[in-house]
Amino acid sequence: MKFISTRKNSVPLSFEDTVMQGLAPDGGLYIPEFLPQFSNHEIAKMASMNFEEIFFKVTSHFVKDEISEEEYRNIVKKSYQNFSHKAIAPLKQIDANHFLLELFHGPTLAFKDFALQYLGNLLDYFLKKSKKKIAIIGATSGDTGSAAISGCMKCNNAQIFILHPNKKISEVQRRQMTTILANNVFNIAIEGNFDDGQKMVKKMFAFEASGSDFLKGRKMVAINSINFARLMAQIAYYFYSFTRISDINSPVSFCVPTGNFGDIYAGFMAKKMGLNINKLIIATNSNDILHRFIQNNDYTRHKMINTLSPSMNIQVSSNFERLLYDYHRKHNKCNEMKKLMEDFEINGSLKIADFILDDIRKDFLSFKVEDNETKAEIKRQYQEIGETLDPHTAIGTCASSKYLLSDIYDNEKIVTLATAHPAKFPESIIKSGLPNPDLPNFLADLMTKKERYEVLKNDIDIVKDFISDKL
Repeated sequence: MKFISTRKNSVPLSFEDTVMQGLAPDGGLYIPEFLPQFSNHEIAKMASMNFEEIFFKVTSHFVKDEISEEEYRNIVKKSYQNFSHKAIAPLKQIDANHFLLELFHGPTLAFKDFALQYLGNLLDYFLKKSKKKIAIIGATSGDTGSAAISGCMKCNNAQIFILHPNKKISEVQRRQMTTILANNVFNIAIEGNFDDGQKMVKKMFAFEASGSDFLKGRKMVAINSINFARLMAQIAYYFYSFTRISDINSPVSFCVPTGNFGDIYAGFMAKKMGLNINKLIIATNSNDILHRFIQNNDYTRHKMINTLSPSMNIQVSSNFERLLYDYHRKHNKCNEMKKLMEDFEINGSLKIADFILDDIRKDFLSFKVEDNETKAEIKRQYQEIGETLDPHTAIGTCASSKYLLSDIYDNEKIVTLATAHPAKFPESIIKSGLPNPDLPNFLADLMTKKERYEVLKNDIDIVKDFISDKL
């Protein structure tokens, strides 16, 4: 299996090199040359498998012979041994045809744990084999950072630098990162927003590709979802949840609260691999660039809006480039991608051919959910079924409810991805009129632990020098 850049101007890589590379030298994102296909019979057999078995079945095609079967099974097992629920990704029915897929039972209480526990073990395996040292550099809108630190801090040959927007994430999210006092972990609060941090990370990849040695001989590795291994890991829970509630002849729709488009893109890959998915429903907050694109072909960067759902406060959805490439390739237009994305980076806006957008709309729907609707949904679900939802999940269930009431709903089952534990966002829960949710016992002392982080200006040279000084 080889991996190619969405901008078609970089050498194809192996799986190991793709994991270690992150962003392609031409600025594009890596995608597999092809996706494995599963027959109806193979998918039906997954109904009797547990999560780890399905994960191995679905992802081993990407790894092929680069890791032995025994060693790869061990990597998968280690990645999910610290989840607090035996099912790992349990489903909860909340209405006749509506289910929640609980993805918050990992060590940092967010869906990012599924990918980053796995990525941490992959990196540890490759680094022990190669005896190389790396610098893991990533930006977070709240959840990626703590999940990356939890998953990767035991990699002896890795130093971890996480950028988060200062005072723009919840206190619980911040403390889950900044109370980790390991010698190889560095938290940086930048005086900007998530998009600023993400832009810095991409520029640092460009610096490295141009020959800059600010990392002092270490290789830079991405832990954001620009790293394909992140998305690959998330494909598994689409197969797992589908086979718990449906047979291959009955379609299921999935609703995904999303800002950076990685989680829902994993669902799109699952559909292309053979899963009978009807609609993939994009649920956004007021930072609605994805919703505006689906509705009006308007992918224009606007000013960031602070909302009750900070992990989705994103105006540039990195993984969206992968989707655009897929549809342009389908219509033999993939050579247009490089200019399309470079123009967006300059102008902050892009528009695609109407016939390609019409094709995308066959698979995707979108709904925008503002803060007043989010608060009302959190309160409604609590009053009606006794369930406290985090604000991102509430955006998802609100969007699913809109779809259930629409003319195009076709009576299929709907799975809304519950992306985080409500205790990560107590401010949003309290503003919705509900009691302050308790942290799980294993995090009970989080709010009293010592913190360590640096507040830096929104200046790439300052951040780059800080990283270089710590290496």
